[in-house]
Amino acid sequence: MPAEEGSQRQRIVPDGCLEMIFILGDNIKRIVSEDEFIIQERAMVVGQITEPFLIEPTGYVNVFATRFYPYGFAYFIAEPIKNLTNKETSIELLFGEEIAKELQQKIVHASSTEERIEIMETFLLSNLRNEATIDNIVKTTIDALLSSKGNAPIGTISENDLAKRRQLERRFLKQIGLSPKQLGKVIRMQTALKLLLNQKTESLTEIAYESEYYDQAHFIKDFKEFTGTNPGEFIDNKNMVLSSLFYTKD
Repeated sequence: MPAEEGSQRQRIVPDGCLEMIFILGDNIKRIVSEDEFIIQERAMVVGQITEPFLIEPTGYVNVFATRFYPYGFAYFIAEPIKNLTNKETSIELLFGEEIAKELQQKIVHASSTEERIEIMETFLLSNLRNEATIDNIVKTTIDALLSSKGNAPIGTISENDLAKRRQLERRFLKQIGLSPKQLGKVIRMQTALKLLLNQKTESLTEIAYESEYYDQAHFIKDFKEFTGTNPGEFIDNKNMVLSSLFYTKD
């Protein structure tokens, strides 16, 4: 995407997933404040995020990214996933300088998206940690949250046992990077965003009801927390174009 088409700042919202990203075009800024920014790593992992943030391209935009299921990335690194939350981490820090540089060069010089996908599949399979296991209770909880659109009661999953609930939260932070409650809120907001962007319902009240919020006020409060704006502004906001791409398909 040329700079004149992509120089608009884009707001990235939480989606419950981690991504390994390679910047193939010009640098991309992450906006820290009105007067400050950092240049993002050109090969990085973006961990779980709990609040929206702004990015801004400096020129030609070309990015290749691999998106992981909530517990997927834990199979490839020994470091607790919670250490990656709300930040970008260079792949050199996670896989070592030599391995990371080799992978980055292969991705950069690949001639097509299909070739890059093959390179990533080979890399991930070769770095799959045999000793890595995801707790069954974590998988079960995530499956329950996804099937219930984020509304599965965590107390029921942990059998209303406070000790079990605390243990589940510790495991989630280590292997997912979020607490069960945080992930549930993200999944529920994803449901609402899809309804909003695909115009499956006609009113905010209907969206709140179908997404199982207590009421419209609760829905709007969470919406602002995760997107930084209100539902009425979201659809036509040019800062949301990039985030919207993930929600406009079934």
